[in-house]
Amino acid sequence: MPINTLAGKHAIITGAGTGVGAATALALAAKGVHVLINYRSSVESAKEIGAQCRQMGVDAFEMQADVSIEDACSNLVNTAVQRWGKESLDLLVNCAGITQFVPLEQLDKLNVEDFLDIFQVNTLGPFLMARAASKHMQHGAAIVSVSSLSAQTGQGSSIPYVLSKAALNALTLSLARAFAPRIRVNAVMPGMIEGRWLLDGLGPDLYQRVKQSFTETSLLGKICSPEEIAHSLLWLLDPSCIMTGQVVTVDAGFTLGKPPTPTASNRQ
Repeated sequence: MPINTLAGKHAIITGAGTGVGAATALALAAKGVHVLINYRSSVESAKEIGAQCRQMGVDAFEMQADVSIEDACSNLVNTAVQRWGKESLDLLVNCAGITQFVPLEQLDKLNVEDFLDIFQVNTLGPFLMARAASKHMQHGAAIVSVSSLSAQTGQGSSIPYVLSKAALNALTLSLARAFAPRIRVNAVMPGMIEGRWLLDGLGPDLYQRVKQSFTETSLLGKICSPEEIAHSLLWLLDPSCIMTGQVVTVDAGFTLGKPPTPTASNRQ
């Protein structure tokens, strides 16, 4: 029987009220990890996730904070440390993220404030959280951030979002160097993730069309669920994983895509 090497550890998960963050909190709790469930506005959902985690027998609590604000990040970490101990933090998962849904060609619909708001949450937030948390992490700790396939393809909900995730990938490499060998730092690049976030942003009709396109293109014939992305995060968080400075694509084979169907003309 495999040994559960995560049991008894302590984790902060940002953006854990919904989506991948919520799925990760539940998956960690199922492994016996004590969790701080951070959220910005999804208070009711975060409370429900916290309650489900506590039912699994771990110490779980919810805390509102905007990770784009330095003092808020410091307060998150300090609260966890006061509850669990000065050198108690083992895991940090950066799931918090925002975007605006603006077609790439509509440049005039973006302004400086859009860029700054998205970068502050998606890129500065993970930096602030990593800097604050690392002071209380010991050898063998791990940080994982949720990036996006858009950082690689240049396509996404908006140009600021694409750039913020590309910058997050670069931040992952820099932090892996800065914290080695004490703390491993990695990121996951999901493809399309089914769920409310994209549904609300795209609207029902476009969401279904995009979902169908991703499904038909991916080698596995599906798109990612929050739970599947959470499973990938847990693999990178596990002490048995010796990876650091890696950005792992988890897209059901969408990047590779299905080869064209052979025809008489292209077989020659």
